[in-house]
Amino acid sequence: MNIKSVLILALGTLVLSCNDKPEKTTMEVVKDDIHNKAHELVVEMTKKVGDYQTLLNKKDVVYTYTYQTPDGKADISTEKYMFDGELSYGMYHQHERTFPELEGPIEQGYNGKEFWLKHNGNKIQDTVRLKRVAFNRPTNFYWFAMFQKLMDPGLSYEYVGEQDINDIPYDIVKITFNSNNNKPTDIYQLYINKKTSLVDQFLFTVADFGVMDEPYLMTLKYEQLEDMLIPTQRLYKKSNWKADVSDEPWIKVNWTNITFDNGLTIKDFN
Repeated sequence: MNIKSVLILALGTLVLSCNDKPEKTTMEVVKDDIHNKAHELVVEMTKKVGDYQTLLNKKDVVYTYTYQTPDGKADISTEKYMFDGELSYGMYHQHERTFPELEGPIEQGYNGKEFWLKHNGNKIQDTVRLKRVAFNRPTNFYWFAMFQKLMDPGLSYEYVGEQDINDIPYDIVKITFNSNNNKPTDIYQLYINKKTSLVDQFLFTVADFGVMDEPYLMTLKYEQLEDMLIPTQRLYKKSNWKADVSDEPWIKVNWTNITFDNGLTIKDFN
């Protein structure tokens, strides 16, 4: 698996995953498949929030994505994904961070074969903008399915230790991605609540742009949707490997109006 990252200021989103399907879902993980204590904690977490098979059973999702930076600028899009094949579509009603020079609605899509971009209904062939789309589409999908995809093959799990934050005990798990070309890959450091088995916060890097020494800290709040717990409210900003909270303002990401099994087909992504 290849994991790419997207520079926040340039693209407004971070972490890009290729469209590999997991070889095993959490439901299929048996004792012999557990690599170590860290891996076991991640398995238990995915049992709590819902594994990739749970997503596949729901077939698709439609929701409203809001991304707001401290300067007050925002992107607001209607996102649509099909979980089988990891197809992705976004209709940007407001795009002050993504292609702000274009007036009017823009659409981005990935149909399993190609990435495409439309502005006011007209297809755009600009290769520079299409490269941005090739980052944004898998990135937004990856954020939504991140915890489920932490069970993908090609990942390494390391138990870092225990830490109390605001009187809450956490297990800390470091996750790295195997690289086939010796390029640096991203690092995730999960803070798993001992009482709930949920990730209350995590640190992550931006390897593609050399941002490895100063990770970003993301905090999460969950919403119960059917048989899943979805981290619909997110705040993040720069931090350090101790997860210290700085005085910098937070970047806000919210997911609202989430509905599953909407009857989407491949035509919705072409």
